Amino acid sequence: MIIAIFTGFIVLAFSLAWLFFYDLRFKVQEFFLVIIPQAKKQLYSARQFAQQFNDAAAPTQLQSHWHLQQWWILVAGFSLFATILIFAFTRPVSPTKIEAAYLKEVDPQIYTLLDGQMLSPPPEVEQSLIEEAIISASHIEASQSSIQTKIESSAISHLHGDIISADRRWHKMNPRYKQRLLMVFKIMQQRYGYEMVLLEGYRSPERQNALAGNGHITRAKAFQSYHQFGLAADVAFKRNGKVVISERDPWAMRGYQLYGTISESVGLTWGGRWTSIQDYGHSEYRMPGLKKTAAMAEQLTAEDQLLADSINEAFE
Repeated sequence: MIIAIFTGFIVLAFSLAWLFFYDLRFKVQEFFLVIIPQAKKQLYSARQFAQQFNDAAAPTQLQSHWHLQQWWILVAGFSLFATILIFAFTRPVSPTKIEAAYLKEVDPQIYTLLDGQMLSPPPEVEQSLIEEAIISASHIEASQSSIQTKIESSAISHLHGDIISADRRWHKMNPRYKQRLLMVFKIMQQRYGYEMVLLEGYRSPERQNALAGNGHITRAKAFQSYHQFGLAADVAFKRNGKVVISERDPWAMRGYQLYGTISESVGLTWGGRWTSIQDYGHSEYRMPGLKKTAAMAEQLTAEDQLLADSINEAFE
């Protein structure tokens, strides 16, 4: 916009000068009267050369115009070289390349595990599937009859109901954890046939404090959980197009056991190993040297967005 305004101002200034100064109009007119004949002469010479250049390609002109025929080779070579340069400088920057360069610097371990091949997150799971999964899990839990089960079911139902408002945006999770989790997703799908979905990634401090009020769900308060740092997530499975979140489903429970084993193999901590509260769908990356402060939480959860912004700048 500023460039357009400045250009318009220059054009207006020259137009006013042209209208008000006779000497300027006379000199411009004289300039064009001199340059037009010269331009015509140069254009005529160029047309003659082009005609000779075209005729030189004929087989009958092989001996007499061999020096012009070399120009065809030069033009073809220059065109090929220019095409390579244009492709190199205008090729879109791959988002995975930027993230790979970032992880190669800050987290060589996951970069080595992935062999430099960054994984892309799956689409966010539909809200309706989450709601259906909650209803199905509630029915399974209600079918249990023991007192202890009823206490646990009450806590789990509360958690399930709160999953609806959970944050399932992948870009809020730190790339160091996100790529590890995506690797687990890939192995679970390819090796065992389990399709996985993200139930919750980043969790706000306010939400963490609200959940901490129920000791059956979590005892960690704000900035005590890795969720606030984008380094933890809760997951579930998808079977026949439906999300399964109940740990009382034998198929899902087997999946959680496999999920825990694979998560630990890529450097994650699995909630199913905990003794106080076993959280089978939870995993976290306990980043070495992490200081659990609000400033660090803001920095780590913003890193993936900063990478996205750098990609957008590269395309502009």
